[in-house]
Amino acid sequence: MTAATTALAERVLAIGTVTAPYSLPTGELLSSYFDEYRIAADPELLARTGQALAALLPADVDVVAGLELGGVPFALAVSAATGLPAALVRKTARPYGARLQVEGRPRTGARVAMIDDVIRSGRQITVSASALRQAGTLPIAAVAVIVRPGNARALLRAHDITVSGVVDETQAPARPGQGPT
Repeated sequence: MTAATTALAERVLAIGTVTAPYSLPTGELLSSYFDEYRIAADPELLARTGQALAALLPADVDVVAGLELGGVPFALAVSAATGLPAALVRKTARPYGARLQVEGRPRTGARVAMIDDVIRSGRQITVSASALRQAGTLPIAAVAVIVRPGNARALLRAHDITVSGVVDETQAPARPGQGPT
């Protein structure tokens, strides 16, 4: 990791970490969490984060896909930084309108990097990868602002999806007080 990337990672964590109770869908209560919207709401920091995420993309990616909802602003920032087209992936298809789960119409056969705010278990990535496959694309990578300790790498490796993050807590000790969101 370069000094600039390390400084960006430290800034993202300093701005995005909120020390307040946070309830996970499992019911687990955390004492702190990462608020991706604090990063996304800062145009300069969002652009720098998009550039850092872009640097993690495999060379053969054709499309970046933002995962609902936290990954959307980061995927758009990566698209702006790289010129790659973006797609947006909903957790479920809309029950009205065009009833799409994947928006942006990525071309058939496109190699896709899924962009998210935080990856921990990898479950949402597998749901999104399935939707992208049904749309005719090939999801090959999951890239996030933060990769937390969890089962994501093993789960996604079984689907031939690589995992990387600007902040990768699986490669270094977690900061004190950091929760698994």
